Amino acid sequence: MAAHFRMSDLGALTYYLGIEVRQGKEELTLGQSAYASKLLERSGMAKCKPCVTLMEERLKLTKASTAVKVDATLYRSIIGGLRYLVHTRPDIAFAMGYVSLFMEDPREDHWAAVKRLLCYVKGAVDQGIIFPKTDGSRLQLIVFSDADMTGDIDKRWSTSRVLIFIGSAPISWLLLKQKVVVLST
Repeated sequence: MAAHFRMSDLGALTYYLGIEVRQGKEELTLGQSAYASKLLERSGMAKCKPCVTLMEERLKLTKASTAVKVDATLYRSIIGGLRYLVHTRPDIAFAMGYVSLFMEDPREDHWAAVKRLLCYVKGAVDQGIIFPKTDGSRLQLIVFSDADMTGDIDKRWSTSRVLIFIGSAPISWLLLKQKVVVLST
């Protein structure tokens, strides 16, 4: 390419669009610790106590909540930040998708779920995706899928989740609302 375009070599990639790239001898790591820290500061959660779980067990929120309204602009801004953080954090994808359902009219109980998610991020701010270097002969495609049973209590839809690995590294993840109402397992 240098023969056809004027260019300069800036060395190994270390940072791109908020994603930190660390290249070691045995692995390549993608993370967003600086971005996550800025998101925590912007949300006022920089000094929160970290927690080890994303959400309360069996948490069921509804759009018809009668709790006090919260600042919708801040709520949407934080959800947008969490959406960008999902690029290197598939572990938060489901919880982020769930709290995204309430962006139209966020309430105090919805905000509490977002704050819990931010506390989880605080406790795992340095996490990311690790791609171990291999010779390629031991790579195996592994796919996990799951669905919650009518997790959306407003429309009674289920959410499907898919996580695809090559070896031990996640390469793709997806959350998708099922368009069919399931009445039984």
